[in-house]
Amino acid sequence: MGRSDRPPLRYLDADDVAAAMPPVDERLRLAERTMVALADGSGELPPKIGVHPRPDGSFAHAMPAHLRAADATGSRDLLGMKWIAGVPANRAAGLPAIHGLVVLNDPLTGVPRAILDAGPITAERTAAVSGVAIARFGPDPDAREPRVAILGAGVQGRSHLEVVAHVLPGCRVVVFDRHPDRASELADAAARTDGIAGAGTAATPRDATSGADVVITAASFASPEQRQAMPVAWLAPAALVVAVDYATYASAGVARDAALFVVDERGQFLANRDAGQFDGYPDPAATLGEAILADLGRPAIGRVLVAHLGVGLADLVFGAAILGRAAERGLGTLLPR
Repeated sequence: MGRSDRPPLRYLDADDVAAAMPPVDERLRLAERTMVALADGSGELPPKIGVHPRPDGSFAHAMPAHLRAADATGSRDLLGMKWIAGVPANRAAGLPAIHGLVVLNDPLTGVPRAILDAGPITAERTAAVSGVAIARFGPDPDAREPRVAILGAGVQGRSHLEVVAHVLPGCRVVVFDRHPDRASELADAAARTDGIAGAGTAATPRDATSGADVVITAASFASPEQRQAMPVAWLAPAALVVAVDYATYASAGVARDAALFVVDERGQFLANRDAGQFDGYPDPAATLGEAILADLGRPAIGRVLVAHLGVGLADLVFGAAILGRAAERGLGTLLPR
């Protein structure tokens, strides 16, 4: 294939990605497909590799992934990588702290097919994985009015609203954020979301989690001395805790005391524990994909902790679905080779 024969490279900016984002029910299916692929061996995903540029606290991670499809030719496989850089000092300059791209390659030739802004993908794939966990380990939505606490009113907190409304229709949401105005804004957005019966704010994180059936921790990553801020005493006896902020809130005691402790991908969790991100945490009982394959539900007694660190395979699966929808709609910018 000569240079002139190659298809153009499609670039999707954040608006293009948002416009081509699948609906919530499909996002949940994509998230479940990702978790199962990590458990059944069809997904290949090394732990994140990274470097740490200046200023202090900055990072840049590469997250390559491959999904082997059932098609024997390999033409339906997925191949690509997420590249993400975080610079907390950007906030003082009025810039986003996180920047990311997803690169999709042809699975047989390696020719790059598309470059996508990773921001909307990260937000929606994270919430969808949470939705898979809530649907499997959360309360029965028909039993009574479920109560959901969201700790952190940033992008991740907002992206969880539609998912929570979908898997727990009729729920009530309580939001805590260390910036009360942000908590109020997210609570207002929750109250306007179809499927959420009502929403409000809490003055403290303990007030938010008290009596909650589901606790979603989505705070900004904390420094080591500020991690593991949420002890067992804050939680209801049968609460489901879904941690998307590593161990910023969920303490090692919550993990040790849980009747079931689940992670998205075991190797990545263990690598991060070795790096000091999860000091004192026990080994997980299962991955989310293993639980799905074994049809493992919530225990009869006790809490469940699901910690998902974010896996590059999810970005790849979501990115491929978004690219297909974008191409059908003529979205994006075609870049010549």
